[in-house]
Amino acid sequence: MLITNIKGLVGLHLKQKLVLRGNELGDLPVLENAWLLIEDGLIKDFGEMSSIPSQISNLSSQMSAKGRYVFPSWCDSHTHIVFAASREEEFAMKIQGKSYEEIAAAGGGILNSANKLQMATEDELFQSAALRLKQMILQGTGAVEIKSGYGLTTESEIKMLRVIRRLKDQFPIPVKATFLAAHAFPAGFKNNHQGYIDLIINEMLPQIEEEKLADYIDVFCEKGFFSVEETDQILKAGAKYGLKPKIHANQLSVSGAIEVAVKNGAISVDHLEESNEETIKTLRNASTIVTLLPSCSFYLGIPFADAKGFIKAGLPLALATDYNPGSTPSGNMNFVVSLACIKMKMFPEQAINAATLNGAAAMELSGDYGSITVGKKANLMITKPMPSIAYLPYSFGESLVDQVILNGKIYNG
Repeated sequence: MLITNIKGLVGLHLKQKLVLRGNELGDLPVLENAWLLIEDGLIKDFGEMSSIPSQISNLSSQMSAKGRYVFPSWCDSHTHIVFAASREEEFAMKIQGKSYEEIAAAGGGILNSANKLQMATEDELFQSAALRLKQMILQGTGAVEIKSGYGLTTESEIKMLRVIRRLKDQFPIPVKATFLAAHAFPAGFKNNHQGYIDLIINEMLPQIEEEKLADYIDVFCEKGFFSVEETDQILKAGAKYGLKPKIHANQLSVSGAIEVAVKNGAISVDHLEESNEETIKTLRNASTIVTLLPSCSFYLGIPFADAKGFIKAGLPLALATDYNPGSTPSGNMNFVVSLACIKMKMFPEQAINAATLNGAAAMELSGDYGSITVGKKANLMITKPMPSIAYLPYSFGESLVDQVILNGKIYNG
């Protein structure tokens, strides 16, 4: 496939640049009035229209992108899209000013989703998650991570991970699976934390290993959930089964989660709505990626993460949706990029890089995804006509993704 007359080809990075740190996030190369050649599902070549080779310009399979931009697909490295039902019944509680912790204490939150999921069949979960994933792809997402964590029993956690595997098998994008049984303590283990941790370590992890169901392990390390010591125990157990950490950290407080994550070699630490100088100091000495989730802050009314502070410190920064039924009922990465600019004061170039190449890096996929680079997978999105790349985050209520290309083929759902 040859795409011609592209107004701007966005995100041309060298293949060896697998993650962008600090000020590098502001470097978003754009080739104007360009062409792009795709062969065998890969990016084959690109250049300016004024110098397009004649043997390429005469190809039969062509499409024009006049007035439009071509971006690498969004890479969403933090989602919870396998769930049984929405939680709009908690919506009014949020409006009334109830906090995340108060809703959880009243039987809402994660335990609410767990109760509903335990009653759902694997097929029901797959069908609903597939609809969500299809919509995310049509909004420009071309790689995704999905967590378990609404099961909280061996049977239901395994059920969720099997659904994620089915999504991976049936959708044309890379899907990474994260085991998150340490999302909350089930009611029956409220006063027996070690009993539940033993269940995770001695029963769940061996079965996950046997069926090869997960790539990563995650823990919600936070006051009222899992302590630093409990988190460390779970991460070390996961490592014995080859599961790398991706940690929910500092969402509600500076909890010590960053330190335990870095100590255990976490691929990413996610949330960080709360941080301090010690947080930054710890991350400066690590390769761990900071993944920010601004639509969670938007929905819950909690502080937005200090993106500018992390960038100033030279840290690698990614953006993701946190799509889940309780705190972020949206998988729209376009809105995430807009929020990053509007509420966290990131420049459009920074936000786009964080949502593409660095999002891919947070899933260990940036060797093949996340930028327009010769040899990488042709997972792309073509916008509707727009005046500049800044218009995409600026016009936050407008649907600007016109066409999606996955593995070199147009995707229509």
